[in-house]
Amino acid sequence: MDQPVLNRSLIAAGGIDAMVARDAPDMRILSEAERAASLRATLDARPPGDVWLFGYGSLIWNPTIEAIERRTARIEGWHRAFCLSASVGRGSPENPGLVLGLDEGGDCTGVAFRIAEEVVEPELTLLWRREMLSAAYEPQWLDLLDGRGVQFARGIAFTIDRGTQHYAGGLAEEDVVRRLATACGALGSAAEYLFHTCEGLRAHGIPDPVLELLEHRVHAAQGRGDARNIVSSVETEHPRSGRLCRSK
Repeated sequence: MDQPVLNRSLIAAGGIDAMVARDAPDMRILSEAERAASLRATLDARPPGDVWLFGYGSLIWNPTIEAIERRTARIEGWHRAFCLSASVGRGSPENPGLVLGLDEGGDCTGVAFRIAEEVVEPELTLLWRREMLSAAYEPQWLDLLDGRGVQFARGIAFTIDRGTQHYAGGLAEEDVVRRLATACGALGSAAEYLFHTCEGLRAHGIPDPVLELLEHRVHAAQGRGDARNIVSSVETEHPRSGRLCRSK
């Protein structure tokens, strides 16, 4: 059976919530009312100027939003890390995967998206359905810096809530590699998520030595050789949906 694709139609139709209900029924997700309240609080704190969104992980290679401009940006005080446990989507309750969050400390370079004023609310409503599945992320307005370190805007960034039960920061490196190399969910494997993120960063000329090392080690753990020259795929079966997860 083909994997569902995380796209605008799936998100708008409530497909992510349906996946959780099927694959992780014990997981508490935010209600539509709670997401709407979170979005309203974020917009109430909106700074002057255009609305920008900071992407640091899957938003780089699969934004699912309509943007009228995108540019490389850096934020300070937060770094990209596999610190969010995923028991659905890119993992299962039996074998949780990991996805990226912004954890405290350091800095992070990613891609900033500018959203047209007339579609800010509908686009962010769709985004909240994707990113605010649970209360694991805390949306914040952060300074966006250009290549010279000059602030050009403030943008929404989804930072990790260290108090959430899904926080997985501080794992030993071998545990991170194992979870990325073996976890599989209805949207695909955790390894595929990692590989696509590395490819997206390279496409934008953004180096990330930490993720590149993880990419190499996950490939090695899967017995697939060098991370830059992979043409085969690995297939594993998701334990609940029966879908095959392909890491390309």
